Amino acid sequence: MFYGELAETTDSIELPDCEYESLLELFRYMYSDEVIVSGSNVMGMLYLAKKYMVPLLADKCTEYLQENLDPSNVFSILPSAQKYEEKNLMDRCWKVIDNQTEEAVKSDEFATIDKSLLEAVVARDTLSIKEVNLFKAVNLWATNECGRQGLTTDGEIKRRILGESIVKGIRFPVMKQDEFADAVLDSKILTPEEVIAFFKYYNSALNSPLEFSESVRSGFHDDNIYRCGRFQSIGKNGWDYCEKMDGIDFTVDKDINLHGLCLFGSENNDYTVTLTIKETSSHIALALKTGTFSSKPLQHANANYYGFEILFDSKVECKKNTKYRIEAVISGPRSWVGNRLFALV
Repeated sequence: MFYGELAETTDSIELPDCEYESLLELFRYMYSDEVIVSGSNVMGMLYLAKKYMVPLLADKCTEYLQENLDPSNVFSILPSAQKYEEKNLMDRCWKVIDNQTEEAVKSDEFATIDKSLLEAVVARDTLSIKEVNLFKAVNLWATNECGRQGLTTDGEIKRRILGESIVKGIRFPVMKQDEFADAVLDSKILTPEEVIAFFKYYNSALNSPLEFSESVRSGFHDDNIYRCGRFQSIGKNGWDYCEKMDGIDFTVDKDINLHGLCLFGSENNDYTVTLTIKETSSHIALALKTGTFSSKPLQHANANYYGFEILFDSKVECKKNTKYRIEAVISGPRSWVGNRLFALV
């Protein structure tokens, strides 16, 4: 702008695309290598750092955004991360959205996101939200969009604004029937034919397949924890823990979040456990849990037994068709034991 064949010829150069505070910090960094990053100037500085090719300043901006990322601001940060192709920041944003979906979609920013981003959110299998609450957030977005465009707010117009990709991305079949009746019917986004098909589905009277996914999102866990049982039956006091390592290898056929394990124990006894989960190929430890656990009555598919739950501090993300290994060193009295492995688990 100042030198060379394309230099400006006027006495002053106007920069209408930036704010004073952000420009001041750009100058401060260029002349002193120091910068004051804040919530009010970080987006403007990131824009200027990208425009004028100051990569180290851009790094400082993205570091600040990552450190201050939360569900209330993730939908204001993610579009900038996508625009400037900041992959690490994008990944962190999606992780917040996946792990704290309920809070994120209730933010003010969610109601104003672009349709393309809304479509990307609805398409994700890893969201942790009740499907009815996701639908409510999408319906509110459509209502607000009708207002922005000056359109009448009715179901047919909201569906046209959303588009079939977003509507068909909502997993209506995983809702409970009362949730569907309370939240979906009044929105009038579904056609009368679709509504009839869903009530037939709920009453096991549907003869043709639905055009909506019937799979619960892998990131969602409500009051229910989905359990995978290894044994067809269980017996009392049949296993000695000898403080040697036990291990199980497993794979999954879809991405899941593993929240914990149940191990056998016996009545009124304590067990000391060191538990590790690793990705087999890399031997990278994904979770480590140690402690003393008290045995209590637990529910098996066919009967009750004594054992103890080990819940991880944070969920372990297991990818499909990847081999994992659970290793445990356990010390304590004889425990209950499982009999006859299932052919498929």
